Amino acid sequence: MKVLYLDCFSGISGDMTIGALLDLGGSFEVLENELKQLKFSSEYDLSVEKVVKTGISSTNFNVILNEEYTRHHHEHRHYSDIVEIITNSDLNERVKNMALRVFEKIGRAEAKIHSIPFEKVHFHEVGAVDSIIDIVGACILIDHLGVEKIYSSPVPLGNGTIRIAHGLYPVPAPATLEIVKGIPIQSTEIQGELTTPTGAGFLAVLVDGFGPLPSLKVEKVGYGAGNKDFKEHPNVLRLMMGTI
Repeated sequence: MKVLYLDCFSGISGDMTIGALLDLGGSFEVLENELKQLKFSSEYDLSVEKVVKTGISSTNFNVILNEEYTRHHHEHRHYSDIVEIITNSDLNERVKNMALRVFEKIGRAEAKIHSIPFEKVHFHEVGAVDSIIDIVGACILIDHLGVEKIYSSPVPLGNGTIRIAHGLYPVPAPATLEIVKGIPIQSTEIQGELTTPTGAGFLAVLVDGFGPLPSLKVEKVGYGAGNKDFKEHPNVLRLMMGTI
């Protein structure tokens, strides 16, 4: 059985996850081609580069929005818009199912936090093009790599405050905290957001179990870079893939 282990010692986000999956051996060409099935590839470009984070070589993944798109479009989409985009695509059913479940988990958390009906949830950061790419892209690579089971370490959430669409919020953001209910978290003194709602959605939906690294034959290791830099530790997500 092919197993993926998420070592979230510096938290987890969408771009960190894709960066680590590419670093692990996922195909950028497959990612790019499959994402075109979403039918809005003219709205963005993908950037992948090797960086060094506090001494660790890792892969940095970013979505760069088309300037014309950002000038004429709002940055958020409704949940129904996202469901339609994914459902009407030519992606395979496993990828569609994983991505839709992640978006539903995040959407239900947002609905509860803001006390609005689920169907009326406006996805701000999570509904932006880059986050759609992060969620669907990670599911594409997981499927492409043939991963059958996913396990994860406990996850640090971070501390302090973060500015989001609704204003200045505490870290962890309320939606993130809602999503990680039932997931073991790890204490940290790091100031800043370590785990995003997207990363939390991956953990809540795609992970089969939490705990220390299981007994497996490690075949590949990948590191995905986060955008922030910390003096205390490398801000990367480490993935290990192997067989049980």
